[in-house]
Amino acid sequence: MKPDTDNPIVVKSLAFAMRIVRLHRYLVDEKKEYTLSREVLIAGTNIGKHVKEAVYGESRERFGLEMGVARRKAAETEYWLQLLLFGDYMSEVEFNSLDLDRTELAKMLTSITKSTAQNE
Repeated sequence: MKPDTDNPIVVKSLAFAMRIVRLHRYLVDEKKEYTLSREVLIAGTNIGKHVKEAVYGESRERFGLEMGVARRKAAETEYWLQLLLFGDYMSEVEFNSLDLDRTELAKMLTSITKSTAQNE
């Protein structure tokens, strides 16, 4: 199955989700960390889940709502990543790399939700 390669937010959210899946695997296998890693896995992969639901939603209103949820999940992911950093489960370099991608997604989602609200 080929991902939606013509939609940048779908592509970026899927790529970010895969990074989060790899982070979760590393945290469980190498650091034996199960609680925070599960939370970041859920929040980080839910960004893409809600983006996909928005893209294939039934209405413009549903599109805006799902993109808003995706934006909130990006903020929640930042929280879990910060806890992992401050708890010494990941290095600052690892955090910065993931958070750069997360920030880019959050900015895209903010732009999408704002323009969707203006067009309604």
